[in-house]
Amino acid sequence: MTPNFATLPATAPPPVDHRMSAAGTDGSAHHALLALGRYLANAGYRHTAISAASHQSVVRRVASAPARALTLNDIFGLSLQFSADTLHQSVWGAMNQAGIVRRDGAGWRSTLRVASAAGHAGSGGHGGARPLLFFHSAYPTLDDDAVFFDPDSYRFLRALRPALSQAPVRRAIDIGCGAGAGAIAIARRWPEAQVLAADLNEKARTLTAVNADLAGARHVRTVHSDGLASVDGDFDLIVAHRPYLLDPCGRTLRHGGGLQGETGCVEIVRAAIGRLAPGGRLLLYTGVAMVGGVDPLLARLAPLLDGAGLAWRYEEIDTDIHGEELAEVGYEQADRIAAVWLEARRTA
Repeated sequence: MTPNFATLPATAPPPVDHRMSAAGTDGSAHHALLALGRYLANAGYRHTAISAASHQSVVRRVASAPARALTLNDIFGLSLQFSADTLHQSVWGAMNQAGIVRRDGAGWRSTLRVASAAGHAGSGGHGGARPLLFFHSAYPTLDDDAVFFDPDSYRFLRALRPALSQAPVRRAIDIGCGAGAGAIAIARRWPEAQVLAADLNEKARTLTAVNADLAGARHVRTVHSDGLASVDGDFDLIVAHRPYLLDPCGRTLRHGGGLQGETGCVEIVRAAIGRLAPGGRLLLYTGVAMVGGVDPLLARLAPLLDGAGLAWRYEEIDTDIHGEELAEVGYEQADRIAAVWLEARRTA
């Protein structure tokens, strides 16, 4: 059972109220988050990241419940308000040093959440092995630079892990790394590989670096790049978990581009085709809005992949996700949104 803060020695040092904007350049912030992550791991922390719709329902239910003592999951999983005088000294100190606490009325909230995920292929879930922990943005994720870890992340990892065992990897890149799930999975499977985690979002690169250290993924290096634009050379492996929804604000963390959110994926595949080493593979996870029984992403990718002479396979790995989005503008003709997985390989 996750320990309750009320059972731990309490302290209330002078609070600090600021964001982690400096964390990318402040080594102390990195080490503070790393210490916090290790504390949570040693405390047996586990929290499955849920969808925004489910999160909203759970928070509403918890808020209407009688007063109860907060747990680690409440603060770092559900982003609930807490009182500083109930926190263990090591937790409160690390949060302040990392700059991840903000005022909320009479209390405080963490500006980051922590999700847990199975740490190796074939574990079948959270089982007996200690899971990996991933720092990501607090709920609600409204900021332009928010970093996601959600049910899509779990689907991505489930599809990725068996594919990583098919061939040795020497040089890999995770495009749009977010919280770093893809890069970390690669580095843990192939610890001697050079693994780049590319993202335009500074906060994503910051959290990926922390999450990689927390996972013991020593060879992950974060890079500022729009796709492959700012990196040189070819790769044995290119992976991407691409946003695919139609976001009315055009936020890059959600918006796929195009009429049905498919354009960003097409651009990634087009760029990757020219950067795969002989035998190199592209692994892409995304979602697709099906219209009249037609998959608009597959319709655009098939001629592109065939024209490049790649061997490839494409499948739906979840037939119906984000059903709540179908009521939003842009989805008037959509039947459903499906999660899809592409594996493409350069044969020569």
